[in-house]
Amino acid sequence: MIKKAVIPAAGWGTRFLPITKSQPKEMIPIVDTPVIQYVVEEAVASGITDILMIIGKGKRAIEEHFDRSPQLEESLIAKKQLGLLEQIKKISNLANIHFIWQKEMNGLGDAISYARYHVGREPFAVLLGDTLISGKGAPITKQLIDVYDRYKSSVVALEEVPPENVHRYGVIQGKKLENNVLIAEDFIEKPAKEEAPSNLAIASRYVFTPEIFDYLDETKPGKNNEIQLTDAMREMVKKYAMYGLQFQGTRYDIGNKLDFLKTNIIYGLEHEEIGAPLREWLREFSKKL
Repeated sequence: MIKKAVIPAAGWGTRFLPITKSQPKEMIPIVDTPVIQYVVEEAVASGITDILMIIGKGKRAIEEHFDRSPQLEESLIAKKQLGLLEQIKKISNLANIHFIWQKEMNGLGDAISYARYHVGREPFAVLLGDTLISGKGAPITKQLIDVYDRYKSSVVALEEVPPENVHRYGVIQGKKLENNVLIAEDFIEKPAKEEAPSNLAIASRYVFTPEIFDYLDETKPGKNNEIQLTDAMREMVKKYAMYGLQFQGTRYDIGNKLDFLKTNIIYGLEHEEIGAPLREWLREFSKKL
């Protein structure tokens, strides 16, 4: 049973400057909740109890968000704001959350390698801290864990993307085994459209067996002079079976400003407090466009 997860959250967030000059991109809110809290909640809903976050310079706000805040709690008690009190206490009790600092920004593969001693010889999940995925039925990470339980091998989430966008992602080359599960033959990092073996992109969620650390150790810097996780996966799949799951759900990429705003609107429409008035405002506002 997979109980450990790794959440890399050390990147600079340059596409969101100037706000990310002093605020981690993972702490940017979707409505009233930081992105990374949604990611942690997905992990917990998938059965994860132990989370290691890989953070870097300027990310201490993430630590503080998941820690207790006694002064704030006392203030809410004094004001009898017990609903808010329950919300903030729940944040610090979601899971056993640990932090380690990535010394240099050397890519996603390097960040995950910091989890070797925390994970040990156990399989583990990886959830990127700046991407939201809403699953149909079970959370996406739980869907991956279910596939791992069937095949006892690493598995990655896959999303079908327009062919003209494959250059933005790592993509899989593989053969279909069952409805939405493929066995991987190769992975290619950000291929040109004409070189892509498929339009199934790796979608920010993974389950790995611990052998991935051995391959990360041997991986040389690739694109952007960084240790690319996809490069390690390419070598690993030559010896170990790996799978891809074309998941049931929707991925919200908040890595750019436009998609960030779209995601806020979508989540806002589902919010119990502001959903109805937001929907009415959108109707009225759209008439002026």
